[in-house]
Amino acid sequence: MRYEGNLESLGKRPLPQWYDEAKFGIFIHWGVWAIPAFAPHIGSISDAFKKDYDRAVALTPYTEWYANAIKVPGTPAAEFHAKTYGNLPYTAFKEPFDEGLKKWDPAEWAESFRKAGAKYVVLTTKHHDGYCLWPSAINNPHEKNWTSGRDIVGELARAVRAEGLRFGVYYSGGIDWTFNREPLRTFADFVGSMPGGDYPAYAMAQTRELIERYEPSILWNDISWPTSLDKLLQLFADYYNAVPEGVVNDRWVHERLASKLLRYKLPRRLLDFAAKRYLRKNPQAVEGVIPQEIPHSDFRTPEYTRFTSIQKKKWEATRGMSHSFGYNRLDTEESYAPAETLLADFIDGTSKGGNLLLNVGPRGEDAKIPDPQLDRLRYFGDWLATNGDAIYGTVPWWRDGTPSSDTVTEDGIPVRFTRKGDDVNIIPLGKPSGSSMRLRGIRLAGEARLVADGSPVTLRQEGDDLLLGFRVPLGGSFAPVITVTEKG
Repeated sequence: MRYEGNLESLGKRPLPQWYDEAKFGIFIHWGVWAIPAFAPHIGSISDAFKKDYDRAVALTPYTEWYANAIKVPGTPAAEFHAKTYGNLPYTAFKEPFDEGLKKWDPAEWAESFRKAGAKYVVLTTKHHDGYCLWPSAINNPHEKNWTSGRDIVGELARAVRAEGLRFGVYYSGGIDWTFNREPLRTFADFVGSMPGGDYPAYAMAQTRELIERYEPSILWNDISWPTSLDKLLQLFADYYNAVPEGVVNDRWVHERLASKLLRYKLPRRLLDFAAKRYLRKNPQAVEGVIPQEIPHSDFRTPEYTRFTSIQKKKWEATRGMSHSFGYNRLDTEESYAPAETLLADFIDGTSKGGNLLLNVGPRGEDAKIPDPQLDRLRYFGDWLATNGDAIYGTVPWWRDGTPSSDTVTEDGIPVRFTRKGDDVNIIPLGKPSGSSMRLRGIRLAGEARLVADGSPVTLRQEGDDLLLGFRVPLGGSFAPVITVTEKG
């Protein structure tokens, strides 16, 4: 089917099956910021806005925002830059980044992603600093030679596809600090900084270039989009026609009157006043980022959070392993979320119909993925090698028209469920031990087995509770899967 650039035509397009079934992807935040690789340890991005709203954008834990942070005097990044690099401009990091590329092995990366159990990879091709990881033919009128001479996008795409994975591209459509160089401090500064002038044509041309050259399976835009809705919908239609199984995310808020007004100080200050007041009254309400819904997208993208219930629309949680996406030189083993926490969040999201896009942030000086990140990828890979059938291609488990996604054992361990055909998968998010497990409020009958060793599991209904009996006592492994093939 050929699609037209309007909501009626695009709305008829079903979500490609591969994306719904893939469940697990790898995000890669990599660019020249990985040379200074600095952001303060202030907590999460939400914490930055709660603790110091008036400078929050320059205080975030995202090292990929370093180019902006060093413009704001008195911030930790500005002080670090002055002490370490003096008056060196941000653009000077291009040379050491290019030098580090000589040590890059895209095949090694791709192999590690496949072994982790990922089914797709999304690379940041251009982040907010405007630096392009491919030799774009679209000239940046405000920053000459601000692209990689080596085709990082193309090389990684080939390596990823050689491992049997899908390849996608991230593009910062809403922000480019080479087109708008003002220092950004507050939320209103940030959302109001989308460039006008010659930027919309530039962003559109580069995005079309990425589609034509690399045919990405995922078009992952960030923040917003600088053109009108009709031009955006035509871009979607052209993309779908060129890449029939492609998908687009939800961060394409097109240019509107509000975005134009936020280029001026008074509307920004009014928005900041409202935002600060909300944070004061609701300090626990803001955790992570959930983008607003837009007229057309294939999936939603909560960031450093996830939906707590099954959604009507497909979704994909995205997060770094630490509080930053880009590599942070300050991060230690303790800075990273435990592998079990990351895996539990992944299983929970899968039980509610979501995917996980888990980020790696390689170093700049040697193009290597830090060991703590690789360790967590291996943990995912080991678990999925045994239990992948309970994840890939599954759907949430529903009983009697209602979702049965959350329950607990008698010991208080959370339990999640997925379904594939007649198989219902029971996944405790902890380390149960012993010869039995009681699930509160669950009714289920059929032939059951422990996936790890194939040993049979008995099921006995006791009122509203389901009692599982194990031939081989559970030994405290994390998230052991019990699969029940239902009768009837």
